[in-house]
Amino acid sequence: MTREVRDAPQFYLTAPSPCPYLPGMVERKVFTHLVGKRAAALNDMLTQTGFRRSQTIAYRPACENCRGCVSVRVLVDEFSPNDAQRRIQRLNSDLVGVMTGPKPNPEQYSLFRDYLDARHPDGGMADMSVLDFSMMVEDSHIDTIVTEYRRRGPDTAINGRGEGPLVAACLTDRLADGLSLVYSFYDPAMAKRSLGAYVILDHIAKARRLGLPHVYLGYWVDGSRKMAYKGAYLPQERLGLNGWARVEREPK
Repeated sequence: MTREVRDAPQFYLTAPSPCPYLPGMVERKVFTHLVGKRAAALNDMLTQTGFRRSQTIAYRPACENCRGCVSVRVLVDEFSPNDAQRRIQRLNSDLVGVMTGPKPNPEQYSLFRDYLDARHPDGGMADMSVLDFSMMVEDSHIDTIVTEYRRRGPDTAINGRGEGPLVAACLTDRLADGLSLVYSFYDPAMAKRSLGAYVILDHIAKARRLGLPHVYLGYWVDGSRKMAYKGAYLPQERLGLNGWARVEREPK
């Protein structure tokens, strides 16, 4: 006798659209809704199979003629920064990242707009309003965190908080087995600091302190320059047809 499966997720397929990563290619996504009491458990399970979250939607590429998008997760306990990453850590040693709840504020949106206008003026998020940004941050049924980065101050060692203007921020989901970086943005005037890379390195350190084994970086895309940076955080695992496979070094 079989049991009726109640509240099973329903999956849908998007219409074809131009691929944002590989010129001349077409993408489709399969997606489902993440709502209600089961949202966190469902998101954990789907992340294990290559899905990503955007607000209350979990999605995964479902392209007919391409398998270029590969889910990547860093092996936290074994990760050791390379020379370039250690330099980035030293360069940003005057910053402190504080985890807060998913509560958007005007300072975050102002930094977000500066970042988009400088780095992605023609991207799919370029026209996001303050309301759109607020929905991106707080429209979540799972354990979501915003980490704000500011310069260390004289009282940081006591209260753990930074001081001064916001220089970077990251929207992150806390999963049963790791931290999943949803979206990060930073002051474009501080480009020489490689703040995007520093945010990843800091989240690896935070996951280690929290006892979480993985940091999920989203999709690495072979042949896409804008996604190539994700291959530098080693060792890592990449999701293929036979499950998660360990990668020790970036192939030449």
